[in-house]
Amino acid sequence: MNRPRPVLCFGEILWDFLPRGLFPGGAPFNVGYHLHQLGIPVQPLSGIGRDKLGDELVRRLRDWQISTDGVTFHAGLPTGTVVAKTAANGDATYTITPSVAWDQILISEDVIRLAVNARAIVFGSLALRSPVNRTSLDRLDEVMPADAWRVFDVNLRPPHDDLDLVRSLAGRATLLKLNAEEAARVVLNADQEEPGSEEALARALSLECGCPSVCITAGSRGAGLLENGTWHWEDGRPVDVVDTIGAGDAFLARLLAHLLEQDRSPAESLASACRHGEWVASQFGATPAY
Repeated sequence: MNRPRPVLCFGEILWDFLPRGLFPGGAPFNVGYHLHQLGIPVQPLSGIGRDKLGDELVRRLRDWQISTDGVTFHAGLPTGTVVAKTAANGDATYTITPSVAWDQILISEDVIRLAVNARAIVFGSLALRSPVNRTSLDRLDEVMPADAWRVFDVNLRPPHDDLDLVRSLAGRATLLKLNAEEAARVVLNADQEEPGSEEALARALSLECGCPSVCITAGSRGAGLLENGTWHWEDGRPVDVVDTIGAGDAFLARLLAHLLEQDRSPAESLASACRHGEWVASQFGATPAY
């Protein structure tokens, strides 16, 4: 029996330290969690320390029936952590621990065999602060099928916000996803974005990087998708925001699921993704129970 083609989720798995407790997180892993909940086979590729926090992450993954076959276990590096502070409106700021297990994602022959048959890979910019991870991602990219989606989820978290690296990686992406502030930084080197400029930013990114699909999120305003030269926009809807952590990752998972399955039009896919992200913003943490 043929094994289903997985979506590889390359990057950080960590614990978000929130005022209300500890929650599993990390952007590529969050995307994988939601894809899994939506019925899409996934394989996280990350690093976890051999410590109590790592043991609990493994227990959660197994309870969710998410494979750990692509996880590198490190005895000498701790499991990653992020201290997140949320403002009154639910927006978060982050303090990210350096030199942790997900900075050293090693690619085994078993992972190579998965990559050869992969349907897509989701990778973020944060984990690529590590030269080891950049080499590992290059190795995966070389063996993946030409028709596999390369989904680049930009997360500019100072000081891990190398714009030249982001521009370079965007050139290999099938789908580029970032928020409006990040898009303004990448395109214009601007510290602030101008509401209403999302389409212009998306078209500039697509032209500059040669990326066929560009998605720009704009928080409560909504989100836009440039797909094959056509711009689609979906207004946000009001929700009672608990915290925004992981809302963009849930949005991306739902959008990618529709694009892979081709079960809705781009505009319908975007609307569905917005509703999914809004739901997660109304929950605690990035991986709420379905």
